[in-house]
Amino acid sequence: MGGVDKVKRQRDQGRLNVRERIDKLVDDGSFHEMGAVSGIGEYGANGELEKLTPANCIFGRARIDGRTVVVVGDDFTVRGGSADASIGAKPLMAEEMARDLRLPIIRVIEGSGGGGSVKTIETKGAANLPGGIGGTRWYATTTGNMARVPVVGLGLGSVAGLGAARLAASHYSVMTKTSAMFVAGPPVVARLGQQLDKQELGGWEIQTKAGAIDHAVDTEEEAFECAKRFLSYLPSSVHGLPPTLPCDDDPERSDEKLMKAVPRNKRQVYKMRPIIESVVDKGSFFEIGQNFGRSIITGLARLEGRAVLLLASDPYHYGGSWTTDTCDKVIRFVDLAETFHLPVVYLMDCPGFMIGLEAEKTATIRHGVRAMAAVNQSTVPWCTIIVRNAFGVAAVVHQPADRFSMRYAWPSASWGSLPLEGGIEAAYRADIEAADDPQAKMREIEERLTKLRSPFRSAEKFWVEEVIDPRKTRSLLCEFARLAEPLRTPGIAGNMAIRP
Repeated sequence: MGGVDKVKRQRDQGRLNVRERIDKLVDDGSFHEMGAVSGIGEYGANGELEKLTPANCIFGRARIDGRTVVVVGDDFTVRGGSADASIGAKPLMAEEMARDLRLPIIRVIEGSGGGGSVKTIETKGAANLPGGIGGTRWYATTTGNMARVPVVGLGLGSVAGLGAARLAASHYSVMTKTSAMFVAGPPVVARLGQQLDKQELGGWEIQTKAGAIDHAVDTEEEAFECAKRFLSYLPSSVHGLPPTLPCDDDPERSDEKLMKAVPRNKRQVYKMRPIIESVVDKGSFFEIGQNFGRSIITGLARLEGRAVLLLASDPYHYGGSWTTDTCDKVIRFVDLAETFHLPVVYLMDCPGFMIGLEAEKTATIRHGVRAMAAVNQSTVPWCTIIVRNAFGVAAVVHQPADRFSMRYAWPSASWGSLPLEGGIEAAYRADIEAADDPQAKMREIEERLTKLRSPFRSAEKFWVEEVIDPRKTRSLLCEFARLAEPLRTPGIAGNMAIRP
């Protein structure tokens, strides 16, 4: 590696070195390294090797839970992972191996991830043109793998430039809370007059809230466990199907708590995550991106052992209204489901798109229409449970258009073009202003309309297929997963993209 002193320095700073990381990530003894002796050699006049600086990229194939994967890691002990000590063919070959053998790839990233530094100009004798000869091929393969195989990025130190791009170009990314990620580090940003340390510039709270990173953990060992669990829900490539695991959780299990999970008071919030845990296989919900676009909960789960992608509204954030970030989050996870043939379950409580000046400044409606397009372009099986609200244009996105999807409503559900709150004042302004008691008139109109918007009236007109006992939700979702299983078709997905 980079020498005894550099390895010791890594350990003294509380970080594992790349070989220790790989050993802890993969099944014992399963790592088969490729290019182990690659590096930059210096030879004497007689042609004998005098010095070798090893390549700062280590990669090979290994097994995780018995399944073959590709692992590629940066060796920060050699020039901080920069281009000065890189052998460009190594990270490219790792990506190509994942692509052509149809294997998941895990990138263990620290430093610039093989990117350059100002010093590279002197060590290489010339300045690199970004992309350059062969560079575009490297980038195309790195990003292109997102449409082919599961990609996991682990940020385990200060990650900058190309390393940040490699970390973001993943389906699932994790960083330790002592790590940081940025396009350019504090010394460069200081030239803009911004005096920031690493955590202030790109610490975990900033990056998970921005959506650049999905999850942050306290230790590297936790990061490895997250990577393993994420991969357990996915196929090895788009040419396969997600694995179905044995399940001892009764698909007919009924939870009495669901009867009171949603308050009768429309203004009162409730917790959606206990509902999720109640209807999926016990302990199977794996949340992703918790700090970003918080009015929608996203993650992976199992129903009778079958993997699904789960979307669920969170009324604790903007009442479940879709913000710009929420829309981007929906796009990303619908794309993930489409890419890896995961049926979608949506537990819906959405009063519409976020409104107000900030919503207009961030072009929420444009992002919302794009989310609608992503849902409508999807082909995977889809099931929606309308838990409470379904209003406005955002409610249109609750299921794909022009194809069959399953849909149920709880008795607590209500829907319409607009919520009554605020809508009554707009629609019945003249009647209210003319009344002797405007407040009494308001209550009278609201009571009348509340009766008319009963979900049972919609069921009568077949605007909703079925109003269900909430305790039957798990049973019906497990049935959906069984019905969906033969409909999942492996093949190359067309709309996977890198999104925040």
